[in-house]
This record gives sequence, C-alpha cells and structure tokens, in this order.
Amino acid sequence: MNKQQSLDTLNSYNKNTLMETLQIEFIDVGSNFITAKMPVNSKVHQPHGILHGGATAALAETVGSCASAFFLNDSNKIVKGIELSINHLKSKKTGEVFATAKAIHQGKTTHLWEVKIVDEEENLISLCKITNIVLNKK
Repeated sequence: MNKQQSLDTLNSYNKNTLMETLQIEFIDVGSNFITAKMPVNSKVHQPHGILHGGATAALAETVGSCASAFFLNDSNKIVKGIELSINHLKSKKTGEVFATAKAIHQGKTTHLWEVKIVDEEENLISLCKITNIVLNKK
C-alpha cells in the first residue's frame, strides 16, 4: 500500500465518529509514525476561547490508537487505549494543531506511543503518552 492509499484508509475510519466531529484528518504516514491535524476554532474551544484539553486528548488518543492498529496490520486483532497521560504546555486560539505518534514499545499485547502535538510553527502544545492493549477479536 502506498502512502496515499494508507492515508485514504486511515481517513476512511473517521466517518460518523468523534474524529469527523473534531475534523481530525490524517496527513502523513511513515515507516514508524503517523501524523494528523485538527483545526483550532470555536468547536474545540473551552470557555476562555482556547483549545480545550479534552479535544487535544481526543486528537492524541486518535493518532496513538490508529498507529497501533495500522502498524499491527492484523484483522484478527483489535486495539484499545488503556491509559492516556497528557501535559498541556502552551495554549492555542486559532489555526491548526498537528499530532505525531511515534512508537516507544510495540509488544505482542501492549504498545506505548509518544504523541507530540505542535502548532504551525512547531511550538510544542501538548505531550502525550498512550498505552494500548492488543486483543483478539471475539
């Protein structure tokens, strides 16, 4: 599967989900990473007019979980997030944020990913670790 086919596949999973609501779009995939973007506007603001930490966490979990499933590439398995830790370092009012997941550990049953969320100028907005469990489909 080439890069564009991979992105088309990843983006096809967003239909009728929270990812579609938040306008999350996968924009890059490599041999050991996946990147998605999300617009920052009133739909993802908290009451003070800045990016809501929950929206940021949803972006991080989306990218980290999808990375596990994508690189596992086993239709007999399902990936579920079991722990998310996120530090919000900088606020953002408008524009876009970009989340890149890179593997720290990919075992048979658990995966650990680091997700960096940056703005258009590469300023670090949030830093996340997500742990996923790999289970057999029932």
